[in-house]
Amino acid sequence: MAQYYDWDGKALTLNCYLQPKASKNEFSGLHEDYLKIRVTAPPIEGKANKALIKFIAKSFGISASQVSLVSGTTSRYKRLRVDNPKKIPTALAISPAGISD
Repeated sequence: MAQYYDWDGKALTLNCYLQPKASKNEFSGLHEDYLKIRVTAPPIEGKANKALIKFIAKSFGISASQVSLVSGTTSRYKRLRVDNPKKIPTALAISPAGISD
């Protein structure tokens, strides 16, 4: 089974599967080899992507400007770059190898 994340120095890359129009924003396990993330925003005019970035930033303790959408703008399958995360959400099984105190 492939990992849904990869460290590049202090940057974390996440392979995500986005489910828009959910009842709440949350990590929802795995979908194939992707981290499934549910957001309440609809997939209209980039609202779901913005909600995803905001949710990831809050979850990792960083500002939204430190999260970038690398690929998948119009797809449910997305690749995100999280620069210098301050914490790892407990719901995720990510090795904190890239985080230094």
